[in-house]
Amino acid sequence: AVFFVTYLILACCSGPRRYFPWNLILLSIFTLSMAYLTGMLSSYYNTKSVLLCLGITALVCLSVVIFSFQTKFDFTSYQGVLFVMLMVLFFGGIILAVILPYQYVPWLHAIYALLGAIIFTMFLAFDTQMLMGNRRYSLSPEEYIFGALNIYLDIIYIFSFFLQFFGSSQE
Repeated sequence: AVFFVTYLILACCSGPRRYFPWNLILLSIFTLSMAYLTGMLSSYYNTKSVLLCLGITALVCLSVVIFSFQTKFDFTSYQGVLFVMLMVLFFGGIILAVILPYQYVPWLHAIYALLGAIIFTMFLAFDTQMLMGNRRYSLSPEEYIFGALNIYLDIIYIFSFFLQFFGSSQE
């Protein structure tokens, strides 16, 4: 509930995320709640799997950020493509949850996790270029909290999808 409320406040209300002490307080509360959720999710997996996924996520994010800084390719002009891919992931997840509630299909779960990791890696490149500016679309300098929130969520989602793909659960 804390995660959801602070996310809605930071994402939907421009006043609190632009007002100095409250924007950092809300971002800190959001970060702590997301860290708790990610820690609880990681506790279901083997420690080696979590560390492997952490390393893979760090390398992927570092390479995507470096690529976003130096490339001439503009990811910000592909908002519609990213939206369509996200909707495919969303409705695919709903269909998988409805059709296969009591049956685990490993290859289908792996494809879903890999697709999610690819989509949110592209969102990381998109959000990085939006935050940098000098592209077709960019965030204003006053929206640094919103940009940090988007990049933070992209990294957490990439980690969770890699954990689903590479992770082995504890016995």
